Amino acid sequence: MGEKGIRGGRYKILSREEVEKIHHTSLKVLEEVGVEINGERALELFRDHGAKVEGNIVKIPGDMVLENIEKAPSSVKLCGRKGEHDLVLEDKRVYVGTGGTALRILNSETGEVKPSKLEDIKDTARLVDSLENIHFFMLPLHPHDISKEDIDVNRFFTGLKYSSKHVMGGVYTVDGVRNVIRMAEIISGSAEELRKRPIISMITLMMSPLKLDREYGKLMIEVASSGIPLVCPTEPICGSTAPITLAGNLVLQNAETLTGVILTQLVNPGTPVICGCVSSTSDLRDMKYLSGSIEMGLLNAAAAQMAQFYKLPCYVTAGMSDSKIIDAQCVYESAMTSLLVALAGGNYIHDAAGMLEFALTDSPEKYVIDNEILGMVMRAVRGIEVNEETLALEVIKKVKPGGNFVANPHTIKYMRGEHYLPMLSNRDSRKKWEADGRKDTTQRAREKVQEILKMQKPFPFPEGVEKRILAEVPGIKKV
Repeated sequence: MGEKGIRGGRYKILSREEVEKIHHTSLKVLEEVGVEINGERALELFRDHGAKVEGNIVKIPGDMVLENIEKAPSSVKLCGRKGEHDLVLEDKRVYVGTGGTALRILNSETGEVKPSKLEDIKDTARLVDSLENIHFFMLPLHPHDISKEDIDVNRFFTGLKYSSKHVMGGVYTVDGVRNVIRMAEIISGSAEELRKRPIISMITLMMSPLKLDREYGKLMIEVASSGIPLVCPTEPICGSTAPITLAGNLVLQNAETLTGVILTQLVNPGTPVICGCVSSTSDLRDMKYLSGSIEMGLLNAAAAQMAQFYKLPCYVTAGMSDSKIIDAQCVYESAMTSLLVALAGGNYIHDAAGMLEFALTDSPEKYVIDNEILGMVMRAVRGIEVNEETLALEVIKKVKPGGNFVANPHTIKYMRGEHYLPMLSNRDSRKKWEADGRKDTTQRAREKVQEILKMQKPFPFPEGVEKRILAEVPGIKKV
């Protein structure tokens, strides 16, 4: 098993004073500027609990913000169908995984892309289930062969059927939310068991700047009412939907996600809610969204610190690239942001595997390459253990000057756990590498994808569960 749930937080991009400045400025934004809330039920909830409502602008007093943050749990458990894949989001514990929702799949051999289909979600789920450094399966693709009203159930059904890891996904309709929850209850054995061990979680959305859309408001209220864990992410983009400065972006992002947190607690106090950040920057030449900028890593590392300040779990972004193919740019952009956000102690780092080209495209080979990157990232998060045994003074004394440590019992004891052992990297001599075909990283990743998809077998549902789901939940297409 890959390392997961390790405590990060060694990297702090913000000082305590800077965190507090962002906090206090966010409170001023919520109280003095307000948030556009669309939807009568959401407006009513804010009005009834002390917010000032002027038309559809809601101004939230600072004490109301803090009171509802206190109601939200500091720890949220997300479970896999296999218990070994359970995640506990709290403090600075780090988990990394997939993200979504990309619209197409890259063929690494031809460089061509095709619209993604439900079959691609199936193959990606099977692939990710075998990659030990990818800790959860966030539904990564939009299935173009499925109608909108059936997307929710088909994405979640396919993810749950072909992955034993926790499945999170965005949702599109209230009926879809209800059907997905019903399906998960059948798989779990009961409604109570699903709440006890939530094998699914859902993503709603705040819109930048400072807006809750009517439909997303309905979805947020529906999920919060159900008691299923949910994320309230926001995606302010520097220079377009947020101030150009990183600090200004952070203020806006913080105010927006706290609005979502507050609403969930007004609906259902104690709702397992996760702060969400998908902040990034824009290309100032044409204002398009960027997913691989180093500033994205800085923003999401800082967002993790803000969540830690509130003692709330966080959902943050890292690991994407703006490259169109698997190349050096793809790898260095993915590695840099993943390392920053993980070292900062981001709890649920999504988009960390598979995505490129401004989050529009998914690549099977990139999942394998990112799995390697993330193994190294988690090793960096673990850091250096310093104690009497690892300092190795007695070992050094025994070996003495001019000796070697190769056969020493201390070496044998620590050789596997102390150092990350790569699955994909090539560490052979040039002579052996040439004899084996001079394969580059992408070629080796392609072979690994083919090997996994040929050998991997899904973790089956309990007997009779699939038949019952197909009978009781409408709209599912089998793949």
